[in-house]
Amino acid sequence: MNLTDLQNEKVAVCVSGGLDSKTIARKFVDLNIEVLCFTADLAQADEEDIKGVADKMAPCGVDTIAVDLKDAMGIACFEVIQAQAQYDGGYWNSTGIARAVTVKGLIPVMQEHGCTVLAHGATGRGNDQMRFERYTNVLAPEMKVYAPWRDAALLTEFPGRKEMADYLTQAGIEAFPGGQKRYSTDANLAGLSYEAEDLESLTTPCSIVEPQMGVWPADAPDAPEQFVVRFEKGNAVEINGAAVAPLDAMVIANRIGGRNGVGMKNALENRIIGTKSRGVYESPGMELLASCLRFVYQATMDRRATALFASLSRLIADQIYDGRFFDPSTTASLAAIKTLAQWATGTVTVDLYKGHVLFHALTDCPHSIYNEEDSSMEASQGLNPVSSQGYAEIQSVEAHALALAGQIRA
Repeated sequence: MNLTDLQNEKVAVCVSGGLDSKTIARKFVDLNIEVLCFTADLAQADEEDIKGVADKMAPCGVDTIAVDLKDAMGIACFEVIQAQAQYDGGYWNSTGIARAVTVKGLIPVMQEHGCTVLAHGATGRGNDQMRFERYTNVLAPEMKVYAPWRDAALLTEFPGRKEMADYLTQAGIEAFPGGQKRYSTDANLAGLSYEAEDLESLTTPCSIVEPQMGVWPADAPDAPEQFVVRFEKGNAVEINGAAVAPLDAMVIANRIGGRNGVGMKNALENRIIGTKSRGVYESPGMELLASCLRFVYQATMDRRATALFASLSRLIADQIYDGRFFDPSTTASLAAIKTLAQWATGTVTVDLYKGHVLFHALTDCPHSIYNEEDSSMEASQGLNPVSSQGYAEIQSVEAHALALAGQIRA
C-alpha cells in the first residue's frame, strides 16, 4: 500500500510517541486520512506512565488509545524463559516477543474502532517491519498493512531524522523533547534495547549506554545479594518466599537483577532480512530467572532430553525473532518444551554479584535424577565401579574394529 491507497480507509497507527510516530501521524492528518493511534502498555521501563504517549501524540492532532497488555507480556516472558529462547549474543528476544504480544493485543481493539489498516513506523531495514506485517497477516488476514518507511514517496520527503524534525517543527510540534540522544531505545517488561545513532559504529563502546532497568556490573554493590526462587513445572511461583504471578515475578526479578548488574549484553546479531545489527540489551529479570531455571533443568533432564531441549530452544528463539511466534512449528515446539519442563520443580538459591548469577543451592527438587552416591569419587552405595568393566569391554569392540580397518585419523 501507499499513501493514495489510504484515502478511503480508517488507519490504526502503532505509536510510541517518538519522532517516527509523530511524523507519520501528522502526515496522515495533513492528508485528511482518518487515523486513530494505539499504544501498548507492556510495563516498559522508559515510560513512567503509558498515558504519556497520548500526551506526546496529541500535538499531532490525533487521539491515542492505550491498551493494557502487562499481564499478557508477563506470561509471554515466562514462555521465553521456560524455552531458554536466546538469540544471537545471548539476546533474550525482548523486542521480538513484545511484537507478538502487541499485535495480538491491539488488533481486536483496532477492529472494534472500525480500523481497516494497521500502520507501523518500523524501518524498512529492520526486523520489526516483518514482525508487524506477519502477525497482522496471520492474526487478522482481512486487515491491510501500511509500512510508511517502505513507501517511496515518504522516503523521498523524509530521507532522515533531520527532515522529520524540520517537518514537525514547522507544524509547531516539538520533535526532540529533552534533546537528542546518542542512541534509540525500545522497552518492555522483558527488557530494554539500545541501538542506532552512535551505537551503529563498532568503535563505540557499549558503555555509552546508561542503563534504565539497572546498572553496569562495575556499578553494582560490592557485596553479593542472595535470591531465592521456587519453580513449579518450569514456571516461577515464589520469589524470596512470596507467591508471584508472571507479571509480579518479572517486576521483582527486574528490580533485583538490575541493581546487581545482571543481564547487560552487547550483540551483533543477524537480522531477518540478512543484514547485521548492533544492539545493547538490558534484560535483568529474564537473565536472572532463566539462569535459575537452568539449574533445575540440569538436575531433571537426561542427556537426550537435554539435547532435544537445546534444539527446540534454538528453533523457538529463531521463530520469535523472525515474527513467527504463532506458527504451527513454534506451537508444537513450545508444547514439547512444556513436556520436558513438567519435571522442573525445585527451589533455587543464587548469589548475585556484579552481573554474575552464582549457584548457591538447589533444594526440594523431587524429580532430580542427580544421585550424589552414583557420581561420588569416594566409597559409597552408588554405582559399583566394577560394573563399568563390562561396558568398557563392549565399547572396545567397536574401537578396535575401527582402528584395524584404518578408519581412525591419527
